[in-house]
Amino acid sequence: MSGRDGAVAGPDGTAGPPEGAARTEAGGGMRVDARRNRDNLVAVARTVMAEEGLDASLRDVARRAGVGIATLYRHFPTRDALVQAVLSDRLNALADAADESLAAPSPGEALAGWLHRFAAGSGAFHGLPGSVLAALHDSRSELHGSCVAMNESASRLLQRAQEAGEVRPDVDAEDLFTAAAAIGWAAQYSATERAERILTLLTNGMRAEAPETVGRRA
Repeated sequence: MSGRDGAVAGPDGTAGPPEGAARTEAGGGMRVDARRNRDNLVAVARTVMAEEGLDASLRDVARRAGVGIATLYRHFPTRDALVQAVLSDRLNALADAADESLAAPSPGEALAGWLHRFAAGSGAFHGLPGSVLAALHDSRSELHGSCVAMNESASRLLQRAQEAGEVRPDVDAEDLFTAAAAIGWAAQYSATERAERILTLLTNGMRAEAPETVGRRA
């Protein structure tokens, strides 16, 4: 039975919360329905951005998630905030993979494998390579923290490979990101096999050996 303002009478006759009111999680966290909306928005945005790129219409994301645009902006005030939610797992996994490769028997081979993974991921979303490179240099971006963490992990793996004498000493982390992001960009517009071949040429060129040796192997 509903009382004034839509309150529902409980078993003891006292007024409960209004009908349709959201429950709150234990500990005073995000309301259950709000968290459900947020998680649904992230899942839908991941699908839409995989189809249309990181510049996909936010109104389309909201519509497909079954909420209003105001609800989307309440959870994600900026596009970068939504992109960060969509990509955080992917970026964190790349950082973890680089850290886990530090103990690999051949850090140079591990770095090459990591670059293949980074380039493949960069090609999964149109606009991702440019967004990652831009976020690395923009501390105001919601993506900045995740991109910097990934960059630092990759830098440690690069340094380990250089200390092992497997990668040229004149290569730095920005070289790696710029080249791999460019290959990821190319993968969006050409055959995957072509992008893989270019990436193999890149990793061969990074090896700490005489150029004529690389040329003979190729």
